Order: sequence, then C-alpha cells, then structure tokens
Amino acid sequence: QVQLVESGGGLVQPGGSLRLSCTASRSILSINAMGWYRQPPGKQRELVSVSMAGGSTNYADSVKGRFTISRDNAKNTVYLQMNSLKPEDTAVYYCNAHIGNPSVVVGSYWGQGTQVTVSS
Repeated sequence: QVQLVESGGGLVQPGGSLRLSCTASRSILSINAMGWYRQPPGKQRELVSVSMAGGSTNYADSVKGRFTISRDNAKNTVYLQMNSLKPEDTAVYYCNAHIGNPSVVVGSYWGQGTQVTVSS
C-alpha cells in the first residue's frame, strides 16, 4: 500500500506558475514510476509527466517546455513545476505511484487530487 498526499493547487492567471507536491508514505525509490495525471472538466484523465526510479522522465506534448517533474528521494516527494500556464491546463491534478511495468501492474495508487485553475 502507498498513500499519496498532494498539495500546491490553486488559482493562477494565464502565464503564471504553480508547483505541485506529492509525498508518498514509503520510499519512492521502491516505486517504479511516479507520475502526474490531470482530468480537465468533462474530459478523460490524461498523463502529464512521469518520473522513473532510474532517473528518466517523460512529458505529454502539451506540456513540454513548460512543466518540469522532479523528485526529492529523501523526502519521498515528487514535484511538478508548472510555468507559462494556459487556461487549457485547468484540471484536477492527480499524483500516481506505479509499481510494476507496462506488462504487469503490481500496484497503482492515487492521491486525492488538487485543483488547478488558470483564468484571468
């Protein structure tokens, strides 16, 4: 079992920045991938970014160059720095801990979600 606690959401104007945090209840070095997903109003959940335990990262095309995922392994925390925010970034953002690989899911855990609203 992994519990995830998210924070950092809020209301920001277009072009502004926010940093989301996700703290896990166990070492994130024992979690194969920590990721951020988002669900815009009326739309499906989508992957935003992922940080692998081995150090690699991936980003959705829509956020490349604007968002940065990082981690502090000692704090069991993953961050999502969001810059140059756009109204279309408005969504509930969820942290995910994935244990396993693309072929076998051993465990997948979700945070409670944090609202990000980009509006003038």
